Amino acid sequence: MKKICTYNVNGIRAAMKKGFVQWLQEEAPDIICIQETKAYKEQVETAALEHVGYHHYWFSAEKAGYSGVAIFSKEKPKHVEYGTGNELYDREGRVIRADYDGYSVMSIYHPSGSSGDLRQEFKMGWLAFFLEYVNELSKEIPNLILCGDYNICHKAIDIHDPKGNKDSSGFLPEEREWFDQFVDQGYIDSFRTLHPEPDNYTWWSYRANARNNNKGWRIDYIMLTANLADKLSTSQILPDAKHSDHCPMYSELEV
Repeated sequence: MKKICTYNVNGIRAAMKKGFVQWLQEEAPDIICIQETKAYKEQVETAALEHVGYHHYWFSAEKAGYSGVAIFSKEKPKHVEYGTGNELYDREGRVIRADYDGYSVMSIYHPSGSSGDLRQEFKMGWLAFFLEYVNELSKEIPNLILCGDYNICHKAIDIHDPKGNKDSSGFLPEEREWFDQFVDQGYIDSFRTLHPEPDNYTWWSYRANARNNNKGWRIDYIMLTANLADKLSTSQILPDAKHSDHCPMYSELEV
């Protein structure tokens, strides 16, 4: 059984100052996928991660203090793939993949479109590219675990105020349609498969006491190729971990 976690830390150095490494040691996932590292590897106290038993792999954005993904793993992967081979997206540090015997894990940071029309257009272009990319990859690696911040609430149940946010990036009809298409092409939402109940979120605005009032969005996912559905045993969101405006989640799979 492997415990696989995803966490947008909104700056790994800031999260480490808030007790992230101690939390990691206590939670003890086999693999954790990190998004928004906002750092180059050389800027991070990586010895602390090694001390608690993790190999670590980083794919940072070219722009300092922006984006970036990482994978921390107790088991050394057979291979690590940095980026997608598409320079437009890879310069923003959005995908890293670790290959193990019989399965692969990806840490993915999908773009946000909330800053304006140009970035929303960039996001939609990325989403089209990403779906084509993982569909091709799944032919080569049939067991994919796609962890990350998708920056999309798929259904109305995934957002605290669906009516008020109907025109907000992250809950636009075209984004939700893309998510429908993604699922229809052979991927499952590990958390929602096991938890049909409402009020489960992974991100809260820093404004208006949103987290304490649980007025959140579920935008972080561990998606699985559908052939892994019967390997899934547990999936949980961990809202008590407070190193970021996101919280982590994990899924346990027999892989």
